[in-house]
This record gives sequence, C-alpha cells and structure tokens, in this order.
Amino acid sequence: MFTDPLFLISLGSIFFLIGLWIYLVLQENLSNQSQQQIYWAGFSLSILGIYRIFVNAGDLGSVLLIGSIICLVILLIGFYKNNLLLKATGKSWFFPVFLIFVLRTFLYEPYQIPSGSMIPGLKVGDFILVNKHSYGLKVNRIGKPFAFESGPEYGDVVVFIPPHVNVPYIKRLIGKPGDTVRYINKKIYVNGESIKQEFISSSDGETLLRETFEGSERVIRILRGSTSYPEEFIVPPNHYFVMGDNRDNSSDSRYFGFVPKKNFMGTGELIWMTWECWTCVPSFHRSGLIK
Repeated sequence: MFTDPLFLISLGSIFFLIGLWIYLVLQENLSNQSQQQIYWAGFSLSILGIYRIFVNAGDLGSVLLIGSIICLVILLIGFYKNNLLLKATGKSWFFPVFLIFVLRTFLYEPYQIPSGSMIPGLKVGDFILVNKHSYGLKVNRIGKPFAFESGPEYGDVVVFIPPHVNVPYIKRLIGKPGDTVRYINKKIYVNGESIKQEFISSSDGETLLRETFEGSERVIRILRGSTSYPEEFIVPPNHYFVMGDNRDNSSDSRYFGFVPKKNFMGTGELIWMTWECWTCVPSFHRSGLIK
C-alpha cells in the first residue's frame, strides 16, 4: 500500500490540503468558497486513496493511525493558537477516529467469508469478528507484535495473510514449528499421532466427520470419490501449517506452503451475520461462537 504511487500521491495531497486549511484558518483568510474547494478536493483524493487501499488489499489500521495523529495535531494547534474552529474540528474528529483505530486495530475487525474452504463451520457470506489481540498487539496486519506476543494453538481458526497473495485467508491451524504433518487417506497425522475422526453423517456425495486433537474439536467435510495422495510436510521454525475444514475444496498449506508467524492477524471468534448475496436478506440464524 505504501509503495503504491497513486496512494502516496493522494496521501501527500491530503496532507497539503490540511496544512493549507490550517494556514488559512490561522490567517483568518478562509472564505466559504476556498473551504468548499478544499473540501471537494480532499474528498476526491480520499476516494482515490480508499480505492487504492482496496486494490492493494491494504490495512486500514495504518491509515486510521495517521488520521488520528492529524486530528490530534489540529486539536493541539487549536489550543496553542487559541483558535476555536481548530479546537472544535480537532476535538470532533480526533476522539471518534482514534476510537475506531483502537477497536479495529487492537480488538476486533469484521471479515466476510469469501469461499467455502471452511464448510461446514463457516459458509460463504458469513460475517465474522476477528480477534486482533489473540497473538499480540500490532498496528499493521503483518509484522511482529509490540506487546503481549503469544503463539497459535492447535485447532485455532486463524485469519492470516498467506505468503502468495496480499489478502486475508481463514483456515484451521494444524501444525506448529518443528511438527511433521502427514496427510494419508484423508487423515491427518501430527508427529506420528493421528487426529481422531468420528463419523457424523453422509449424504449427497459428502461425509461429515468430527475431529479431535489436543483439546480442540471441529466438524470437517470430505467428498466421497475424490482422491487423496500421501503427503508429508515438516514445518520450519516460526512457521505454521494450516488447512481448511472442507478438506477436498481448500487452498491451504498443502498448496501455498507454510504461514510465517508474523502473518497471523488473529482468530475468528464470532459469526454475527450471514449475507449470502446482494439480493438476499441478511440473516442472523447462524450467529454464534466459532468452533
């Protein structure tokens, strides 16, 4: 995101417009016409910046932090210069922007399930809340936490940035650093120990199984008639092995490799709404904790 020329141009231009606005306010030379011109120019540049964030799958946490700092600077200048307009503007913007920054960056971030890789537990159109402080506090989506760092545990429903594309994925954590993970006849073995599977039901070409391992439990889906070739993976240091619960229809560590620890955003905690299509009515019948 911060290497995108268009995003940097829009961000720099917005800084210039804010500085110009502050200067005109302090000089008491801000006319209604110039204020409207600055507003519409800033609005247009903001739309461009948001579009580039969307294109680059950027992290809004950094943008919200920058916005909080700008609002705080306006507020402080207002107090220093005893300017009522700057004080009112800075105060009205700083507190809500900073609150949104804290909530979204350190506590919870909304996320929509984009694919069926976690069926049956999570389905396309589920809106979930991601616990951003599961593995520590950090501003950017990826990177080393600056406080309260901890590691993922077996069975966690993890949200992360995979090594091959800059968009969030959600999968199940299967292997930790140093583990040997084998996938044979649609069964997982971690360090030689098989993950226990219990039959639940079978219909329409699919089978549902309950898996239990290291105190974690989940329901997985496999397709009858599909093939599974023996595979073995040795998880390197500071990396993890993840798989989707929809085992025969999931792009995961079997295909794109291991996930660096720094790439974990957090854990999926709660389904709060389901909206399957734009013409569908949002529903709450699947709302609840994620297992």
